[in-house]
Formats: sequence, C-alpha cells, structure tokens
Amino acid sequence: MKALSSVPFLDLITPHAELEAELTTVFQKALRTAEFIGGPMVEDFERTFAAFCNTDHSIAVCSGTDALRFALMACGVRSGDVVLTVPHTFIATTEAISQAGALPEFVDIDERTYNMDPAKLRERLENHCTADPMGRLISCRSGRPVTAVVPVHLYGQSADMDPILELADRYGLIVVEDACQAHGAEYFSKKHNRWMKAGSMGRAAAFSFYPGKNLGACGEAGAVTTNDAGLAGKIKMLRDHGQAKKYYHEVEGYNGRLDAIQAGLLHAKLPHLAKWNELRQERAESYNLLLAGADNDVIVPHEPSWSRAVYHLYVVRTGNRDSLMAHLKEHGIGTGIHYPIPLHLQKAYASLNYRGGDLPVAERIAAEIVSLPMHPQLTPEQQTRVVEEVLSFTRMAASEQVV
Repeated sequence: MKALSSVPFLDLITPHAELEAELTTVFQKALRTAEFIGGPMVEDFERTFAAFCNTDHSIAVCSGTDALRFALMACGVRSGDVVLTVPHTFIATTEAISQAGALPEFVDIDERTYNMDPAKLRERLENHCTADPMGRLISCRSGRPVTAVVPVHLYGQSADMDPILELADRYGLIVVEDACQAHGAEYFSKKHNRWMKAGSMGRAAAFSFYPGKNLGACGEAGAVTTNDAGLAGKIKMLRDHGQAKKYYHEVEGYNGRLDAIQAGLLHAKLPHLAKWNELRQERAESYNLLLAGADNDVIVPHEPSWSRAVYHLYVVRTGNRDSLMAHLKEHGIGTGIHYPIPLHLQKAYASLNYRGGDLPVAERIAAEIVSLPMHPQLTPEQQTRVVEEVLSFTRMAASEQVV
C-alpha cells in the first residue's frame, strides 16, 4: 500500500520556484546598479502597494513591527499614553505600542470573528475611563491618557471598523490599523457605502511582509499606508535616522529602511497577490463545505456579510484541540496555534497586573483554536485528506465519550 505524503502547514518553496526567473532578475538588477538602499526599486514598490491598498502613500520599512511603531509615533502617540488593542494577536502589536513609549491596555474580542469587539470597546470607554480637567480621556486602570486604538485585522479578516472609527471620533482617539495579516482584505463600510481595503480606513496602517504572509518578502519587510502626506513625511524621517535630507536631522530617528532587494522582490510578487488571495478564499470555502459534517465538534471561521477575508490563516475551534493536533501530526498533517496564550497573560506583561478571567473570550478562544494548512498551493486532494482525518478524529472522540 502506497504511503500517504505529508500535508505541509505552509509551502514557501513552490511559489518562489514558479517566480524564480522574475525574482532572480531583481537581484541581478541590484548587483548591476549598486542600488541597495533606497532608490527606484523601493519607490516603485511603495507606489504600487499604495495603489493596491487604495491609499495615497506607502512607506516601506524593515518590518511590520517598525511599521506599527513608526505609525504610532508619527501620529503623535507619546510616552505615558495608553493605546487600546486586543489580547489575541502576535506580541509585535504590543511591542510596537511599548516601543513608541505607550502602555498597551486590552479590549476583549468578538466570539466569532476573533477581532476587537466594538461593543466591548464602547463599554471600556464609557465605564472604565474618565475625563480630566483638560478634557482628556483617562484610563481608570492606569491613570494615563488614552490616545489611540489599534484594531488588528486578524487571520486575514478586517475588524468591524465603522463602529470602532465612530467611537474613536467621539472620544478623540487616533486609529492605527494593524493590517499585518490582511493584505487585500476588504470591509464594507455602511458609512461610506462601499468596500474599503484593509489599511485604508484609519489614520495609518501597518503591514508585515514576513515570508509566510499573503504577500511575503524573502526576509523581513514592512510598510505603513496612509492618506496623510504630512504623516508619510514624518515616517520617512523616522525610518532614516530622522533625516529630512542627507545629514540634516529634524528629529532623532531609527534605522528602519527597507533594502532595495526586498522591495524589488515584493514588487515582483505584488501582481500575483490578487490571484493568491482568490485561491485562499476558494480553499476556505472548500474547507467550510467539507467540514460541514463535523457539526459543532469543529467550528469553522465566521465571515460576516461586511467582510471579504483573505485567509492568511484558516482557524477552527474544537474542545479537543491538543488531541486533534496530535492525531493530525501522526498522519503527516501540519497544524499551528495562533495564538496559545493571550497577551494579557504572557509573562512579558505581568507588570500590567491582568489576571485570568479579565478577558474571558480571548482566554476561551486561545484554548480551542487550531490553524489548518492554508496556502494558495494547497491541492483539493490535500484538503480532502486533512478533513478526512479531522472527521475521523471527531468520530473517534465521540465514540469514546459514548463508552
């Protein structure tokens, strides 16, 4: 009997093999022009990525973390401020807040989308903040001024932005989108009566091009998108040692420039992103149909009517997460957990004094989620295998409960 081949969680080899000629040309161009930092390849990528996101400006930087940090700093977030975000995200979200000098505080997530719950944001602002004599919003938790909100478009699906933006406007808060997993995701805004791209709705947005993202570099890379020309100029200075021009430093900045080779590789890949996202959407739809037989034993992703998700990850929920992962591993199927411990319970943030039970939805979700294989190169045969093993496990678990 022929042994079944493994199903990888992610395939980063095939797309690079398919585009090898285009990608090699980028490297050759850099060698022949010696344009390694800045220059036309960076500018070309910035222009085309801004157009892809339906924004006026895109500023390339060396990581998604730098993108969010520079965006917050350029927007005016200062040392001692509070920035509200979610506990269910990668730590880079809160690292960027801390590195901008601010304090991260958390709002719980929606049970179905896993993104910031606007109702809980409203409750936090109305019941857990006060106004000081200057009219600033003050967090009752820390006594610090609340100045910004960072909604995270997690797993490739936009947060519910209309109510978040309305609340931010009411309370005078800056909104910076963490779009690091949402390249090309769309949100239908009732306020504007149109579909809007992730990264085009807040004052600014941060993207990561880590290799496994929907649009990935061959190393570290990131970008900020914005419609504010003044903000774009500030970020360009922050990424380049605070220089307005060479050796003239307006502020103390950072070395956060994206090198030209990575920008050129991203520029070569960008025309393929729409098709790759479409393939991810098709794979997600297939998973949804195939997993219908699991009933409530496996909860598939929820995509609201106002969302066009691009499925950076395909995340399901089950009460037997660890056992299911072990079963799939035994049968050669890769999985992941994104993310196993909410940030408010991480050791790194023990000083914030959160406790178990403070953010119950995020805590419950973290114990149940598992990411199944998801990438544009995933074949129907591989998906069928994955689902067959998931259903086999659920049937086995059900029979053991009966006994």
